[in-house]
Amino acid sequence: MNQRQWLPTGYLFLLLAGYLALLPLQAGAVTLKEMAAGLQLDPDQVSVSGLSSGAFMANQLHVAHSSRIMGAGIMAGGPYRCAAGHYPGSWLGLPGLYTATVVCSRTAPGANLVPAPLPDVAFSVDETRRLAGEERIDDPAHLARSRVWLFSGTRDQTVPAPIVDTLEQYYRSFTAPTAIARLRDLPAGHAMITTDYGSACAVSAPPYVNDCDFDAAGSLLGHLYGPLQPKGETDAAALFTFRQDDFFSARDNRVSMHRHAHAYLPAACRRGETCGLHIALHGCSQSEDFIGDAFYAHAGYNAWAETNHLVILYPQAKASGWWSNPQGCWDWWGYSGEDYATRDGRQIKAVMRMVDVLLGRDAGAE
Repeated sequence: MNQRQWLPTGYLFLLLAGYLALLPLQAGAVTLKEMAAGLQLDPDQVSVSGLSSGAFMANQLHVAHSSRIMGAGIMAGGPYRCAAGHYPGSWLGLPGLYTATVVCSRTAPGANLVPAPLPDVAFSVDETRRLAGEERIDDPAHLARSRVWLFSGTRDQTVPAPIVDTLEQYYRSFTAPTAIARLRDLPAGHAMITTDYGSACAVSAPPYVNDCDFDAAGSLLGHLYGPLQPKGETDAAALFTFRQDDFFSARDNRVSMHRHAHAYLPAACRRGETCGLHIALHGCSQSEDFIGDAFYAHAGYNAWAETNHLVILYPQAKASGWWSNPQGCWDWWGYSGEDYATRDGRQIKAVMRMVDVLLGRDAGAE
């Protein structure tokens, strides 16, 4: 090869190397620890929210780590360990599956056409106390200082309002009623609710983000953190992708978590100003594999984070086999193992490892 031939090839190589150097944030090669460098997050200002399976998981995270998570926003979810309860007909399905799809939600075919019992709140309360006594979750006495925001749409037939009402009853067993906000009058379907993004308000269909002229993210964050500054403009440069598989074993198919996850880090937080941390959990069929960035870029959290010193963490579940988790739901019925709702649950451990890294408590990867 002569020099005339080599020079263009060399330049092409350098251009390609430069391009590849820019890829990590897009391809998820950056680590969360690298992203978290310089952050100063307040460990007393960690909260969680979620929709549907993310709502059940938000409750599980809150209960399992109530000493560390100061509040929860839950859209279309039921009470703790609901799927573990025993009801007439439970023997018809796999462990937890009948109860999860007929009693705790109405996701089984025809579930809304036949009478079904509501979740047993006393069972959930007893399970909470039992698991706390076994030191598998935090003492529920910590829930007394929590703030809780609960939402159900009047058009939601997937997790109807009466099921969410049982979650309110559950929290009232541990949390001051004045710390619980219950919203139930909006004619919304089964979806994350926004002011101006997504499907028509009453729809219950992908991407499960609905334009209802109501800001659910702002409402729940305002209840959890107190009065907010007016929301700002989202900054594309503040939305990062990182390697989520640093926090679980990629060889463990039962964990059902994605290789990638996302986080919104406002400029003020990246400058080292003190910020809070909010964990936002998508619902079934709502991870990036199903709807792209519709949840983590458009659910409404990021604009509030920008002006209110909040980092938003967006963990990602994934589909894992037609028999266990084909819709990429968070585990609230036991497909990942019997410890799914405790501190030893595969997904709970992974999420809390991410929280520790963001707080500067490097828990290390799996």
